[in-house]
Amino acid sequence: MKIIYSTLFFFLFLSIQSFSQDMQEGFTYLETGKYKEAEVFFKDILKEYPTNKTARLCYGRAIGLNGKATAAVTLFTNLLKDYPTDFEVKLNYAESLLWNKNYPDAKSFYQTLLKENDKSFPALLGYANTLSNLKEFEDALIYVDKALEVLPGNPNALVSKKYMRLGLASKKVTDQKYEEAETILKENFTSFKDDKETLLNLANLYLISKQIEKAKSTYEIIGKKPEDKLTSLNGISLAYHLDTDDKTALTISKTALKNIDKNTPETLKNQTTERYIQALIWNKKYTPAETEIDKLLDNNEKPENWMLSLRATLNIYKSDFKKSIADYNLILKKDSASFDGNLGKANALKASGYYNNAYKSAENTLTFYEKQKDASNFIKQLDLSFTPFVETKFSYSYDNGDNEANAYDVKAEIPFSTKFKILANYNYRTTLNNQIDSLKATTNNLLLGVSYQILNNVTLKGSFGVTSSDSEAEKYTQLLTDISVNIKPFKLQSLDLGYKRDVQNFNAALLNDEIVQNNLILNYSLNTNFNLGWFTQYYYTWQSDENVRNLLFTSLYYNIFAKPSIKAGLNYQNISFKDSKDNYFSPSKFNAVEIFVDLIKDEAAAKKKEWFYGLTAATGLQYIENDDSQSTYRVQAKLGYKFSERALINIYGLQSNIASTAASATTTASFTYTEFGLRFKWIFLKKPLYKK
Repeated sequence: MKIIYSTLFFFLFLSIQSFSQDMQEGFTYLETGKYKEAEVFFKDILKEYPTNKTARLCYGRAIGLNGKATAAVTLFTNLLKDYPTDFEVKLNYAESLLWNKNYPDAKSFYQTLLKENDKSFPALLGYANTLSNLKEFEDALIYVDKALEVLPGNPNALVSKKYMRLGLASKKVTDQKYEEAETILKENFTSFKDDKETLLNLANLYLISKQIEKAKSTYEIIGKKPEDKLTSLNGISLAYHLDTDDKTALTISKTALKNIDKNTPETLKNQTTERYIQALIWNKKYTPAETEIDKLLDNNEKPENWMLSLRATLNIYKSDFKKSIADYNLILKKDSASFDGNLGKANALKASGYYNNAYKSAENTLTFYEKQKDASNFIKQLDLSFTPFVETKFSYSYDNGDNEANAYDVKAEIPFSTKFKILANYNYRTTLNNQIDSLKATTNNLLLGVSYQILNNVTLKGSFGVTSSDSEAEKYTQLLTDISVNIKPFKLQSLDLGYKRDVQNFNAALLNDEIVQNNLILNYSLNTNFNLGWFTQYYYTWQSDENVRNLLFTSLYYNIFAKPSIKAGLNYQNISFKDSKDNYFSPSKFNAVEIFVDLIKDEAAAKKKEWFYGLTAATGLQYIENDDSQSTYRVQAKLGYKFSERALINIYGLQSNIASTAASATTTASFTYTEFGLRFKWIFLKKPLYKK
């Protein structure tokens, strides 16, 4: 917090009887803040009168206020030895401790002075300022009020009180006590109407607490003064961004850019340029943003940190995290306490899979910015992603071939570090077919496995278990296997390679046939910086009945909106079996094409005590063998609620008439499959195991 020391105690010298008319010029220098001139003046006086108390006091104040705090403390210490009972000397010594930022000693000394004279305005105000510097704002406000009782309306005391309120409000914001902070800040307006610093703190409070409309209104008040118009527009632009209206944020930022003229201070010009480039990035206008950043870097041999931060931010948005980390390292080399450098690097490291280093970088942020909300939330979210959880799901499905199924699924993950976790999955399922003498079957599946991050971009998963099937006709046990490796070979790309062994279990009849499937799986995902995405999946399956299947699914889509996420695209599916079997859907060739639209607010994006949802609608054509085309449809929906950051629940449903949805041999043009379900997820520990 800024505390003003100028001529706060200068009136003390009015009581010194030894003032000489010849020193008036020096007094004027001190009164008007010309400390360098005062230093020279009183130094010359002391050459002729080295023991003059007044000259020594004035010289001490001149050098102390001119940045030579240590020398001032030494001078007043010597004065105190010569005049141990002089209250004026004691006051100046105490103030010199403040200049030297020796607040603990200043606090003790002021307490001694107040015991000597508890009505001394300089002692009361000096003690209040000392407490303020020690961030003891509540007590500081008590003593500044006592000072104002002695000298009501004193401008120095009122200014000090303003900054004490700013400091106390900042502390309340850090503790997320936003209403208390708001009340404290507004108290400043009683003495300083529409004070800019107070308004800026108030606007920042509203942004942090997501009171966006109040933030905009506050910035508008700031903008009433022509000289603060750019500050206002920059703030309003940020407010619109936090309100997810990035287009308006860019429009306002462009207006601010046009208002820059030759009289605009360099700092404000830079802030406006920075906000404009940020707005370009928010709107995914990466090429013009890169052009503007390159201009800044080309025009500066030694780029400033805010310029490097812009380039780092751009590369994060473009998923070029390696370049982003390099820029954040340059920033931290210049300024190890940089907030953008530390927390920005933490985000880039997390996105790159360097989770332990991400922790370190975020924790380093908190060493410089205690309890900072963004850094604290970053660590909290990282903790949540590595905290053990259990997920349960119940589903009921049926089709128009009279197949019904009830399933109960329990899944758990227990991370022991950021690299290693244990996986467990249990599934209980009953199937019934009313057409075939009410044929029933029950399966129990149990899988146990591990996941290990080999490299930052390579993760290996392996699960092994058993399935047991029980029906009136057949009982057996088979081994289950699910092994996969996830690789992120390049930015915006993901590749999964895997092997999975399971049993055909669509209905009771297929379970009785005990058909074991061995699947080689490839998943490939590609995203781009221009909203286009591509996903491809390939299965090569060989079965215990000596049949072989090839399955290819590919999807090309475009992200129309980000919040909520809306994307549309085209799906294509091709399936072929070596042999056509009578007991399950196994065409020698099957093709399906569909167009789809997704509307999604994912659970990861939902805050606590907030709804999340998803809706998919698709329609197209399918071709089975050489038959005529058949129209298809697919509808999926889910609705969920996040009770807290640790618990959520959702219901879901889907219906489709695409033949590949099922393995039933009764699949026809009129086939439909329907499923409903209920899912619950609970992160049951407060912290990751490695933090206990």
